[in-house]
Amino acid sequence: MYLKENIKLLRKRLKRSQEDVASNLGITRSAYNSYENGVAEPGITVIIKLSDFFQVNIDKLIRVNLSSLKESQLTQLEKGFDIDITGTRLRVLATTVDQDNEDNVELVPVKAKAGYTSGYADPSYIKVLPAFKLPFLSSSKKYRTFPISGDSMPPVVDGAFITGEYLQDWHNVKNGHPYIVITQDEGIVFKVLYNRIEEDGSFLLCSTNPLYSPFTVKVQDILEIWKFINYINPKFEEPNQSNSEDVGPTLRLIQREIGMIKDKVKNIEDKI
Repeated sequence: MYLKENIKLLRKRLKRSQEDVASNLGITRSAYNSYENGVAEPGITVIIKLSDFFQVNIDKLIRVNLSSLKESQLTQLEKGFDIDITGTRLRVLATTVDQDNEDNVELVPVKAKAGYTSGYADPSYIKVLPAFKLPFLSSSKKYRTFPISGDSMPPVVDGAFITGEYLQDWHNVKNGHPYIVITQDEGIVFKVLYNRIEEDGSFLLCSTNPLYSPFTVKVQDILEIWKFINYINPKFEEPNQSNSEDVGPTLRLIQREIGMIKDKVKNIEDKI
């Protein structure tokens, strides 16, 4: 329980007095002081008001030691980005298991794709999905296979199926690597990601097809992230006879350079 430490830390970071906070909560200063000092514990009504005032959800306000977070993470909280990007809170992942109680690899069929954003956490939705095993995958990790549409991510073509590894902590997203991102608005999206969590609480999503422009998705709009593992291609692609026409490697090189430039800029800013 870290409530007393957390409200004291947040108040000082906001440079607000106990009297000021107490006035906003509609309680006396002495009552608020007793909460910070641990002499008394607030009731649920006051806890809700504390959560609203500091813009931090109740679970994090009580259970997480905010002083152990990085400065960038605390800044995100103060900007209103109070979401579970680290996986420290329970993130429900509905899954199915085989007769040996080991996780299956569920396949999301094309017909079930549209319903995934509403059924991803519903066991009744997940249990009717086709399930299979891939013997070369780790039994200690969770995998799922998704249908991909469009031509934005060559060499993956329209109609391919991508298998991804469930990612609990979104800080582990590596710049320039492909991921499956599940969002409420966009649905199932397969893109190359650039991690901007510490800058503005977002990810930059890029395509390997240069005809498609990059776009940004805020972390609060994301439901799940799955790390790319492999894919099944339904079409036989003829080899590209002209290396000059293959812009994929060049695009990926540019993306990597952009990521490196961002890192250098960040390091310079940290030293200033």
